[in-house]
Amino acid sequence: MTEKTTVFDPSQLTPLPEEWAAALDQSIEPVRQRLSGAGKAGLAAMFDACYRSTLETATEISTDGSFFILTGDIPAMWLRDSSAQVRHYLAAAPAQPLFARLVKGVLHRQMHCILADPYANAFNREADGSGWQDDLTTMSPAVWERKYEIDSLCHPFHLAWDYFQATGDNPMAEVVFQQALQQVIRVWQTEQDHNRSPYHFQRLSGPPSDSLPHNGHGNPVQPVGMTWSGFRPSDDACQYGYLIPSNLFAAQVLQECYDMLRYANAELAGRCQSLRQQILTGVREHGHYQHPVFGPIYAYETDGMGHYNLMDDANVPSLLSLPYLGICGPDDEVYQNTRRFVLSRHNPYYFAGTAARGVGSPHTPGPNIWPISLCVQGLTTSDPSEVEALLNTLEQTTAGTGLMHESFNCNQPSDYTRPWFAWANSIFAELILHYLRLIA
Repeated sequence: MTEKTTVFDPSQLTPLPEEWAAALDQSIEPVRQRLSGAGKAGLAAMFDACYRSTLETATEISTDGSFFILTGDIPAMWLRDSSAQVRHYLAAAPAQPLFARLVKGVLHRQMHCILADPYANAFNREADGSGWQDDLTTMSPAVWERKYEIDSLCHPFHLAWDYFQATGDNPMAEVVFQQALQQVIRVWQTEQDHNRSPYHFQRLSGPPSDSLPHNGHGNPVQPVGMTWSGFRPSDDACQYGYLIPSNLFAAQVLQECYDMLRYANAELAGRCQSLRQQILTGVREHGHYQHPVFGPIYAYETDGMGHYNLMDDANVPSLLSLPYLGICGPDDEVYQNTRRFVLSRHNPYYFAGTAARGVGSPHTPGPNIWPISLCVQGLTTSDPSEVEALLNTLEQTTAGTGLMHESFNCNQPSDYTRPWFAWANSIFAELILHYLRLIA
């Protein structure tokens, strides 16, 4: 994957106002004390650095009250990443109103991005034409990249649900959220039959995974109720257009939107339920695979015509992440079968080396493991010993930086990609909070 980066120094950001820095300190200190008191000073220092990462290195406060969240070393705002980058602040939002303001401001920015182009996955601060403007698709100056991914539309509404649960403030009662959701539903309904879709995408440079085959339209699919995706959460092209974890995530988000909307907009809530049922029917009829070793599992991708891609990817949504996203319980039989498959050598992107073992991605060189996948593994188990072992691995594979990376070589952690990757830092902070709840 060719990343288009611009040298960006976080010191260029306006320093956080004093009250924001104080809110961070007040939220971090009790966790630091608990970890240090348990003899885990290294993890305490990592939590401190990772918890701060988004606010101190990747956040721009706009004059209109919204927030622009960089991914880190790429100066653009991904709908997926920006949602994940602020989720760990929600646990403290009831005690820290500034954190609630942050998440609500991010959500407002995301809704306007979706209304500007629901097929885009990443956006510029200003409509200045930065990013991949020479891609063969319908670009605009506000868009950094226009790889259509189901999950890019899921993550903001899932964040809205988590925000509602944490604060009691229902964002879906606001007109702009309902307008954005209507746009999402239209796209997902269109992509239930991709043959009628206006979307196409090709990139003039980079590896084949940066472009869709068949003149930018992707490999053929048969309409089955699920909704089509051009790209995975890794930003790599799908082999088969029905991406199962993303369809399950879409169904979950539609349920969450229904729950937030049923008293605010009954008609729109009904549309959510109808589309959700169609997607779940498609997954039930075409998304399972009878594996000779593990029994019934979820496939990663299918085309609705009997072809399956059996794998998992580190990026969320993944098959491993289904309970983390609320899609199923961790004890669900099909999920447990799938989990055993994912965390085995039967998954072509599971790597085991001298330093670590875990899930990687075709997006990065093999055998590279993603810290995000190690965090997701921990966030989908209630076994404190498994979580502690994963935390030890994460602590030992930062190459002395004390921060998460995109990926690292499972035999040589000093060989890593993207040293400044805020999503990974945020989900590590989530894992620490999960661990402390387990051992409370």
